[in-house]
Amino acid sequence: MNRSNRREALRILGGAIASPLLCGMAPGAVPANGAGKPRIKIGQIGVAHAHASKLAVYRASADYEVVGIVEPDVDLRNQVESQEVFQGLPWMTLGQLLNVPGLQAVLIETRVRDLLNMAEQCVAAGKHIHLDKPAGESLPQFTRILGAAAKKRLLIQMGYMYRYNPAVVLLREFLKQGWLGDVFEVHAVMSKVIDPVERRGLAEYRGGVLFELGGHITDLVVGVLGKPTKVTPFRQHAARIDDQLEDNMLAVFEYPRAVATVKSSAMEVEGFERRHLVVCGTEGTFHIQPLDNPSARVALSTARGEYRKGSQDVSFLKYTRYVGDAADMARIIRGEKPSDFPYAHDLTVQTTLLQACGLSLE
Repeated sequence: MNRSNRREALRILGGAIASPLLCGMAPGAVPANGAGKPRIKIGQIGVAHAHASKLAVYRASADYEVVGIVEPDVDLRNQVESQEVFQGLPWMTLGQLLNVPGLQAVLIETRVRDLLNMAEQCVAAGKHIHLDKPAGESLPQFTRILGAAAKKRLLIQMGYMYRYNPAVVLLREFLKQGWLGDVFEVHAVMSKVIDPVERRGLAEYRGGVLFELGGHITDLVVGVLGKPTKVTPFRQHAARIDDQLEDNMLAVFEYPRAVATVKSSAMEVEGFERRHLVVCGTEGTFHIQPLDNPSARVALSTARGEYRKGSQDVSFLKYTRYVGDAADMARIIRGEKPSDFPYAHDLTVQTTLLQACGLSLE
């Protein structure tokens, strides 16, 4: 996708911020009634994605009725159908699911190579989607899907799992209030140890470990600083394993008055504990670590609200992935609120991720 086409896509998708969906008037939205809110019919396509078990969140939620699941790969289905999260659900063909009367939304949890094709079919069928990460390797196809969703006023919710992390939510409030001053520096790290079998699967994709893990933290950095003016990738195969996976990766995002780094490796022992996001501004620093079980260290140049001058630790209730995402999706579909992450944001995140991985935008 050349630069002029990207600008035009961003202009169109940016204009879609004023669409009825994003202004809290989703098509077919059913208002709350006095006895409670009707459940949203939702289904899932695929079980191959690493996060496919998130279906448990939707099955446990009073907001949703899970109507069925699609998995055309018989071997994959046989491997997982005894798992509790999938038990008791009807297995369907894609056509059967998309034609369930009243179906409003679909979770797309296929292999990465199939995510965008399934997303395109669901949007064409007029369904809201939760699309797991990363949003494929084809930026033109993802842009086309976003454009179609904008025209149909459909939600595309990306599966970036830290958006509703309570520490990240608090960070957004600090930024909104201006309590950190002018942000000039952001660091984000997301790593883990990936076993040889999983490494072989990841090596199928040219973007390396950052393509697998980096979308989550790229989403956070773009949320803080917006679209970078320049992205410089550093790619390395460091392990003594002959699988060609680029397993030690760094990207530098440049901005007119800030620099951000995004780092990911497939070899870090206890990597989950060091996953972090640090935002430094002229009036304060906000450090979240670890991201998966968040706590924060905040340093302020002056007292702000309930927070004192100097350094202090902030604790949070236990964070469960995807509960906030599911709740927010329900509110958006019902027309109770606008989306916090418009189409243009998701396009910027995917563009930046591909650049960080050294991949083509064409």
